[in-house]
Amino acid sequence: MSGLRVGLSGGIGSGKSSVAAQLRELGAVIVDADRIAREVVAPGTDGLAAVIDRFGAAVRAPDGTLDRAALAGIVFADPGALRDLEAITHPLIFAETDRQLAAVPEDKIAVHDMPLLVEKQMSAAYHLVIVVLADAEVRVRRLVEHRGLAEADARARIRAQADDGARRAAADVLLDNDGSPADLEAATTQLYAARLLPFAANLRTTTCATQARTVPPPGFAAAQARRIAARVARAVGEPCAASGTTGWSAGRLQLELRIGAGRSPDVRALGAAGFPRCRNDARPGVVFGNCDPLWPSRIGLVAAD
Repeated sequence: MSGLRVGLSGGIGSGKSSVAAQLRELGAVIVDADRIAREVVAPGTDGLAAVIDRFGAAVRAPDGTLDRAALAGIVFADPGALRDLEAITHPLIFAETDRQLAAVPEDKIAVHDMPLLVEKQMSAAYHLVIVVLADAEVRVRRLVEHRGLAEADARARIRAQADDGARRAAADVLLDNDGSPADLEAATTQLYAARLLPFAANLRTTTCATQARTVPPPGFAAAQARRIAARVARAVGEPCAASGTTGWSAGRLQLELRIGAGRSPDVRALGAAGFPRCRNDARPGVVFGNCDPLWPSRIGLVAAD
């Protein structure tokens, strides 16, 4: 069984890279999507050769590297060209990402630093998703002052990405970065110690988290139920429909999910996804818990009629 896998995302200028750096210092292993995207088209790679074969020598810089500006000028004005580029690079990126994640020791927390996690609807691939948020005006100021972008360019880049509503819906954890770097560092350290480390320990031992110490905010139960349903569906290999009442009681999120008729839940796959089986539970069907120490769950899986 692999260890805890965390997805980390945030819009440009949000401070996501600062969180990744802090998590690395705390002991996590960072798998950097942007770095992998550069590596698969580095000089001498099959990826670069395929890109040049499709788009021509104009996208090769004098030093033999990929001329990213020239390539961007082609693909961002032509949706078909962009699809061709993605058909070349995405399989290479996914394969290298899978290799790096698989190489992370089980006793380490793997953090996939993925800028397009929300846009690509990848939340269900992780045990936990962290999203770094910052006000748009704060992000514009950072991009202008620290990256040298023109204000109009900064705003255009922000508009081209997922909005904060989509990010909130995808996130198990929201880190607010409207404050100082020290505030973000403290919040990241607290998250690592109080949630990520216990989550990883529960996952290794297939231990269900116990009663939550706090009451969730309004609207939490429905949003978290959707995230859990997506992860369960990925683990069992088919869609899961909500069945019965979803809500918060007895210090846990309580929900029922319906799977295909005649299907028996794959206990091992669900345990690896962070949902160990609960023993001696009186609810009908097969009941699973959640390794997440902050928001424990009781998940009843019942077969469709």
